[in-house]
Amino acid sequence: MHNPFPPTSQALDEPNGLLAVGGDLEPSTLLCAYAQGIFPWFDSDQEILWWSPDPRLTLRSDEVHISRSLKKAIRKCGWRLQYDAAFADVVSRCAHSNRNQPEAGTWITPDMHAAYCALHDLGVAHSVEVYEADTLIGGLYGILLGNMFFGESMFSLQSNASKMAVVALCKLCRDHGIKVIDCQLHNEHLVSLGAQTVPRQDFENHLRDAIKPSMKDIFANPLCLISDDPLRLEKRLGTPLAVTVAKLL
Repeated sequence: MHNPFPPTSQALDEPNGLLAVGGDLEPSTLLCAYAQGIFPWFDSDQEILWWSPDPRLTLRSDEVHISRSLKKAIRKCGWRLQYDAAFADVVSRCAHSNRNQPEAGTWITPDMHAAYCALHDLGVAHSVEVYEADTLIGGLYGILLGNMFFGESMFSLQSNASKMAVVALCKLCRDHGIKVIDCQLHNEHLVSLGAQTVPRQDFENHLRDAIKPSMKDIFANPLCLISDDPLRLEKRLGTPLAVTVAKLL
């Protein structure tokens, strides 16, 4: 397979980061894209649009900001955490988030939903879920390649639930040597948690260090980025993860 994308240096300044139009959402295409810091984002009435914005919003896992009020909520809520227990449900909830919510994911078309579920089945897309008793009330999902987590979308059905999912993601990333979480585009909700913009070149330099296969090998076979034995997140990382929100502090 050749590289189906132009160099990210050719991305437009306006709209910021638009790099390519068309293509498909097959796992090999998506893996090739993410390995280069490129992601799809488009509405249901558009062709597939591929983006590489400059600057890039990222969150360092050891620099997540937990406000005093969020700490108080974490201590008092009694909510549970799970990982990859309801991946498809998390994507669906993100897709149907209220448009007024800062984490709304209305760009998640049925084709996008199916594409990320396929990546989940291959063991590279994962979800972090927040539960009140047995009810899913918040969560997020994204792609884990090497030591880089690419956040895609999140949702909340109760106040602070998505923020707690982000804090849980930062803890598991920090505990397992994953230093940077890609947040893609500027978002005040994530900025309040400590996300900052970095130049695209700095982001891409870190990305090359975070993913082991060479780009030559990835172009030849993007599926080299997946394991022969797809695993849920906890087994993939090899150690138990926090099971209650209170354990995040």
